[in-house]
Amino acid sequence: MDKQQILIVDDEEVNRFILKGLFQDDYEILEAMNGQEAIAQIEANQNIVLLLLDVVMPVLNGFGVLEYMKEHELSEKIPVVLITGETVQDTDDQAYAYGVADVIHKPFYPYIVKRRARNIIELYQNKRNMEIRLKEQEIAIKEQEKKLREGNEFMIDALSSVVEFRSLETGEHIKRIKYFTRILLKYLVKYFPKYGLTDQQVDQIARAAAVHDIGKIGIPDAILLKPGRLTADEFEIMKTHTTIGCEMLEKFHENQTGEFYRYCYEICRHHHERWDGNGYPDHLVGDEIPISAQVVAIADVYDALVSPRVYKSAYANNIAYDMIMNGECGQFSPDILECFALAKVDFFNIVEVIKMFNFS
Repeated sequence: MDKQQILIVDDEEVNRFILKGLFQDDYEILEAMNGQEAIAQIEANQNIVLLLLDVVMPVLNGFGVLEYMKEHELSEKIPVVLITGETVQDTDDQAYAYGVADVIHKPFYPYIVKRRARNIIELYQNKRNMEIRLKEQEIAIKEQEKKLREGNEFMIDALSSVVEFRSLETGEHIKRIKYFTRILLKYLVKYFPKYGLTDQQVDQIARAAAVHDIGKIGIPDAILLKPGRLTADEFEIMKTHTTIGCEMLEKFHENQTGEFYRYCYEICRHHHERWDGNGYPDHLVGDEIPISAQVVAIADVYDALVSPRVYKSAYANNIAYDMIMNGECGQFSPDILECFALAKVDFFNIVEVIKMFNFS
């Protein structure tokens, strides 16, 4: 391992000689006669653990070196002990403003300089080691969170796929809903900051969209797979998939106070609510509908229109788009409709790409 380095910067050779004698047994000593040489040493060496810096020097003074270190974000990495003959309080204040670790006035006592320097080096080393450990722990925690998130997403998608396959669909409906939801949220974040959605929340809502129809697992086959229009009574039973799904979530999700659970619950229960209150199951009106459910609602309707079902053929992209914009599929939030308009090309492209592959 390379020996740690101390950089001594002073235009007086006798001072450098005294300071060098204090540390040369334990450290590699670098020297500079002015601030310009000091900067060259800093740039050329990567193992400097302390800078002993004079103030008054030719070419470039000590504050010029401190300014350089500040501009290059080195003040937190390399501790500086300012050794100065100045006795003006303003000099000390200016030095501490630059973040120096200590100020020692000339004439100095060598053993005091040595003791203070060692304490400062140890302090900065401990701080650096702590930062490294915290960074390593942060990386490890993020990796654990990533694995847990991927595992949860796999289980959610797998369970949701059971519903899709039971409905005689390909199972790709879930993936498309997540794609569409994420695209809509992208435009919502950009053009409607009033909702205050963060990147993490966008990711959670997009993943939670997978559970929107999970309650259909509790709908009888005779209704779920019926190839024609449902009767009024059958439709009432079909509508209960929203509340059945929420009951399932309540039973199987332990952390019911988490944000991700909340998005799952909101989407599962409210993705059939409509802006004018004519949706179900709670007939919410306007912004009473959670924003997560508002976004998934349009994504779900669009995908249902452009996909074949047991009771209908697929609509063309532009027809499906017009049907939603014209209110033929219920009333949606003006903000979400604007995002849908902005995302029109994105939606069309996803559908066309999907058509290129056989998912059956």
